[in-house]
Amino acid sequence: MTSATHSSLFPRVPESADAVLDGLDPEQREVALALHGPVCVLAGAGTGKTRAITHRIAYGVRAGILQPTSVLAVTFTNRAAGEMRGRLRQLGAAGVQARTFHSAALRQLQYFWPKAVGGDLPRLVERKVQLVAEAAARCRIRLDRNELRDVTSEIEWAKVTQTVPADYPAVVAKTQRDAPRGPAEISQIYAMYEQLKRDRSVIDFEDVLLLTVAILQDRHDIADHVRRQYQHFVVDEYQDVSPLQQRLLDLWLGDRDNLCVVGDAGQTIYSFTGATPDHLLNFRTRHPNATVVKLVRDYRSTPQVVHLANGVLGQARGRAAEHRLELVSQREPGPEPAYTEYADEPAEAEGTARRIRDLIAAGVPAGEIAVLYRVNSQSEVYEQALSDAGVPYQLRGAERFFERAEVREAGVALRGAARAGGNDSLLDDAEGLPSQVRAVLSTKGWTTEPPAGSGAVRDRWESLAALVRLAEDFEQAKPGATLSDLVAELDERAAAQHAPTVQGVTLASLHSAKGLEWDAVFLVGLTEGMMPITYAKTDEQIEEERRLLYVGVTRARFHLSLSWSLSRSPGSRGGRRPSRFLNGLRPGSAGLGGRGAAGAGGIGGGGIERPAVAKRRRRGPALCRVCGKTLTDAGEMKLMRCEDCPSDMDEGLYERLRDWRAEQAKEIGQPAYCVFTDKTLMAIAESVPASDGELAGISGVGVRKLDRFGAAVLAICAGQDPDDGLGGADEEV
Repeated sequence: MTSATHSSLFPRVPESADAVLDGLDPEQREVALALHGPVCVLAGAGTGKTRAITHRIAYGVRAGILQPTSVLAVTFTNRAAGEMRGRLRQLGAAGVQARTFHSAALRQLQYFWPKAVGGDLPRLVERKVQLVAEAAARCRIRLDRNELRDVTSEIEWAKVTQTVPADYPAVVAKTQRDAPRGPAEISQIYAMYEQLKRDRSVIDFEDVLLLTVAILQDRHDIADHVRRQYQHFVVDEYQDVSPLQQRLLDLWLGDRDNLCVVGDAGQTIYSFTGATPDHLLNFRTRHPNATVVKLVRDYRSTPQVVHLANGVLGQARGRAAEHRLELVSQREPGPEPAYTEYADEPAEAEGTARRIRDLIAAGVPAGEIAVLYRVNSQSEVYEQALSDAGVPYQLRGAERFFERAEVREAGVALRGAARAGGNDSLLDDAEGLPSQVRAVLSTKGWTTEPPAGSGAVRDRWESLAALVRLAEDFEQAKPGATLSDLVAELDERAAAQHAPTVQGVTLASLHSAKGLEWDAVFLVGLTEGMMPITYAKTDEQIEEERRLLYVGVTRARFHLSLSWSLSRSPGSRGGRRPSRFLNGLRPGSAGLGGRGAAGAGGIGGGGIERPAVAKRRRRGPALCRVCGKTLTDAGEMKLMRCEDCPSDMDEGLYERLRDWRAEQAKEIGQPAYCVFTDKTLMAIAESVPASDGELAGISGVGVRKLDRFGAAVLAICAGQDPDDGLGGADEEV
């Protein structure tokens, strides 16, 4: 998620092998020149590890030392593999295979299956959860939705750790693993799941690795074929390798040692999937003659952010902590991390949205801001708060950019316009590449102004807007470029999964944020029970939660905000405590040994901000005004009723408010939701406030909106002409 400029999006291909090394620091250069034998790169967050290994591969290829088709670079996500392919292409090293473990194994399995087994490869099951549900039903074991998801994940863990159903209970007992159901029950479901797959001749993603391993073990001729093809291996994020992936890697290598691994034990956060840092930590034991390079120069974050990150890991315990890397920031100083305590979760979300709006007003692009939380269920209250504040956002974890329906449709339309050339009437009045792209995409839903709201229509617009911005950058980087040139660039980017940046604040879980970075990061919900999560019981589980916070901190380049709330809902008793991981780091807190925070204000400097909203008078719990049930959902609390309870909304008033909102939005040149969201208008039409106090009591009506629109809204509610209540059109929303 680095900031996109035409110079960084479309850099010139280096003229020579030596030019590939230009701009590398001494340690990165050492990595790039270490082209033989085992190499272990210990790379901290933000130290340019992807830059180091892609330049290493590119230098080897450009110098004639490595053949592009003989190199296999593997990582763990399609996004990371796509980024690696894109960088290699920009460095003049096209042809190198950069894939995920599963993608590389599936490619080999499809090629060798007819020879090794015969016939076609069994169909791949994309949603194994349905098959697990059927297996549980056949075992007469009832699973609710959450248990079904957890049992499915547990089966995946068993397979990547090479645990068969019969051995599962014993392995759980030995490892003290916290199973989601009784080990005997999971073993039974697991065995039935495998039986159902055999009966239906289907395989799952874990089988792709298992079957590839089996073929390479049993068929030496096929193993030799693969080893002749690939003679040099690079493994990124090596701390996340599972035992099964390591077994596959060993079979690819054979008795050779042309292997370069890159990792950071301090960023091991996927042990629940079977990942273990042991392979990274034991690398020098397995390869005594290995070249070891440490990357600790942090180019991503300010000294203030790096200082806090080092402080988080400085309190860590265990084997991974013994190998932690002390980062050294290479950037100019920036603002101190901000610590904020709120009364409840809605207040925390609203306060976060206000700060984000202020950052955007100060010039920080929305696409360079992220809100990171521990579990996905925390996102809803932030979605609502950002919508109320008129801030666009995108949820991390949606389908890949080039696979979105609107992007595929846009590609077809652009390709058709490129073929038609001057014969396409759409392009008659369009001069220059960006204008041509805008003209074509206007038929697919792109407009000069974003649509109101934050649902599917807005998501579609954001995708198309990203293509428009990409065309603008492309034209700047390559003056005179044609529509055909842009289509070719999009095809290459789609093949590499090198997506343009979609503007909008990113909402993401800490796990899904791994590998990304933003100018401003808000770490929210940092309370005991959430960070560390309640079900983290053992010392190692607690330490993994600490590393997860470290990953969150190191996503920020410049602005970093950490916050927590004392209760879940307004009026609840504030019994929550800030995360123990902040002890000795946040201002005024005691360290692990009961010591006061370092200096006058702890490692982060400054004081803990407790905004006025956090000091408001305690109210009782939010109750549905229809059935009396306690409300916890942000949307329901806005309406003060359960979603399913009948509404007593004044339909006529609601329509008058909508008409007024449309006129006001047009007057100020902003989307309608920047005035008030639909839910806020519904809440107003249901409660029909008669005073400033009653209107201010509705969620989504903050002080600024009350001052700006309050008189007009109250006039409409009273059946009067709202014109006298409108403020000047040049006032900021």
